[in-house]
Amino acid sequence: MTTSDLQGQIERITYTNDENGYTVAKVKAYGHHDLITVVGNFMSPMPGEVLDMKGEWHNHPKFGQQFKVLSYNTKVPATVYGIRKYLGSGLIKGLGPIIAERIVSKFGENTLDVIEEKIESLNQVEGIGKKRIAMIQKAWEDQKEIREVMLFLQTHGVSSGYAAKIFKQYGKEAITIVQENPYRLATDIFGIGFITADRIAQKIGFAKDSPMRASAGVLYVLNQLADEGHVYYPYDPLMDKAAEILELGREIAADAIAQLAADRKLVIEDLNDAVEEFKPNHKAVFLTQFHVCESGIAHRLKLLLHIPKAMPLADPDATIQEIQSHKAIQLAEKQIQAVKCAIQSKVMVITGGPGTGKTTIIDTVINVFKAFGYKMLLAAPTGRAAKRMNEATGHPAKTIHRLLEYSMAKGGFQKNYENPLDCDALIIDEASMIDTVLMYHLLKAVPNRATLILVGDVNQLPSVGAGNVLNDIIESGAVPVVSLTEIFRQAKQSKIIINAHKINQGFMPYSDNKDCDDFYFIEKESPEDVLNIILRLAKDRIPARFGFHPIDDIQVLTPMNKGIVGAVNLNIELQKALNPENNTEFTRGQRSFRLNDKVMQIRNNYDKEVFNGDIGRITNIDVESQELVIIFDGREVVYEFSECDEIVLAYSVSVHKAQGSEYPAVIIPVLIQHYMLLQRNLIYTAVTRGKKLVVLVGTKKALAIAIRNDKTQKRFTRLRERLG
Repeated sequence: MTTSDLQGQIERITYTNDENGYTVAKVKAYGHHDLITVVGNFMSPMPGEVLDMKGEWHNHPKFGQQFKVLSYNTKVPATVYGIRKYLGSGLIKGLGPIIAERIVSKFGENTLDVIEEKIESLNQVEGIGKKRIAMIQKAWEDQKEIREVMLFLQTHGVSSGYAAKIFKQYGKEAITIVQENPYRLATDIFGIGFITADRIAQKIGFAKDSPMRASAGVLYVLNQLADEGHVYYPYDPLMDKAAEILELGREIAADAIAQLAADRKLVIEDLNDAVEEFKPNHKAVFLTQFHVCESGIAHRLKLLLHIPKAMPLADPDATIQEIQSHKAIQLAEKQIQAVKCAIQSKVMVITGGPGTGKTTIIDTVINVFKAFGYKMLLAAPTGRAAKRMNEATGHPAKTIHRLLEYSMAKGGFQKNYENPLDCDALIIDEASMIDTVLMYHLLKAVPNRATLILVGDVNQLPSVGAGNVLNDIIESGAVPVVSLTEIFRQAKQSKIIINAHKINQGFMPYSDNKDCDDFYFIEKESPEDVLNIILRLAKDRIPARFGFHPIDDIQVLTPMNKGIVGAVNLNIELQKALNPENNTEFTRGQRSFRLNDKVMQIRNNYDKEVFNGDIGRITNIDVESQELVIIFDGREVVYEFSECDEIVLAYSVSVHKAQGSEYPAVIIPVLIQHYMLLQRNLIYTAVTRGKKLVVLVGTKKALAIAIRNDKTQKRFTRLRERLG
């Protein structure tokens, strides 16, 4: 195909993907009357930019004639129209369309020269003072520097979206750092993994068998396995996985593991002491952080168990009886057993499903300890769980992160061995959600005198992070455990609770839609039909019948992210249905965010005090300042547009991400297409998220497969053995 030249100015961006730079744009091209559609990979394309392009013309079967760009150069715009478009496009923080219009009206074709050489002259423009001039100047300088970085990175196959992240992380040092060790990108920058870093490294000229590459590959594999829940991984399978990723022999992976262990980035434990059969490579390989944390959990729990309580409690039976009389409640035998265990033990676990009285026990324990002058603290892993704990007991409760006073500025959790929590007893709810790292930091801050009570439902999905902490503690036999199984009378009126327990016991739920007002099963075979029913339920049917708000009260929970009824597509379709297009929106990669959208944070951001799984609503989008505001549990948090890869739409979320949260109504698709993820504890966790209404949509065959499958994926941990 013949290569052609085309010069023109970007009129508007139809689509751009931050991850690979692929862009569809409308261009006002010289010598052409109509706008031309151009497609290709661009570095942060902006309306108003002038492009000199080389490419090929072709006719798209759906979209007609397009110019496919093979290479291009960028020029700053020369016309007043182009400059206005360029400055008002969001290129420079502090400059939106209105201010851009005023500047260009004042300085015309000389505008860019004024910004470059005489920026103080902008104070002649209405609405621009010293503060805005400083903001514009910094953004202009950053823009020039980021272009230089982008040009370097683009020649090495890096997309514009990644280039912006790299520049934000390293600033002016970006090019030097990437040239010296591109593999740092995989560990330093959220969203850039080993594969991308490796592609850059090989373009720069790093050898495929370089020790730096092998070490980075091993660390990448272990981090991926940690994301799957593993605290360690067996030596031989790890070598196989690393060799496969690196496309090199096992001996190079083995050398890398040995070197990383010598550099104290890994810890290798011999497991032959734990089994009768001797195997030369029967070893566990830990990332050092996880080894420190898992060993630390075991050490702290053992220490707590062997140090006496803050103060002995006299006549607990009389105190329990007095509280029952005062509260006008009658505790069941198992509940009294749990309260007595809390009084007598230094560390204990209370586990049970919904409706089994965990909250009543917590409330009674609080009152007993208060009666004896104990100083109490309550916490949970998520904001929603902490809020629920506070509402149920009337006692203040915090997230674990806030309890431990995490500070980005001071470098971590401020509560620790040297500065422990001030309490005689600590009660933690939703303990099944706590991963290995967080449990270690929590235990470091528990004072030696304190009683620790862990409350949770061990039958739920394990933590999103690495480990299976609550289950391992229970299985170790090292601490007393009270397991609650009796469903109390009030809870028996809820089909949600009855069915959750049936599912947990391996039975199909009761789902006669005519004789039920809180649990429904709608049978649909195809993913397309399931999607359509979910949209109708969320938008019209549930709000009309039950009065629930379609965005605030209804949550769609799905087993997976991909597919027609995966979280990604469900969010796109639910956004269209529940929050149609309006003038206030912006696009980040393949995602569009709109005013009033429901969104979820997908990584811990300690600086903003927003954590993985937190859900909020977008309350403001400011194109001029390139910021948006999200409100989380009544607290406003500001995000720059460049930080929005930390958030996703949350009309639908994965079941895992919903742990620790409850919603008035949940809708759950259950299809054979989810086969790999259909597990009993997943369905059980999803159903128990619904407070007043649960609707399953799909096939009973898929539901039966899930309920029969109680073989949860094995997580490689050593906590049970360390405690045993």
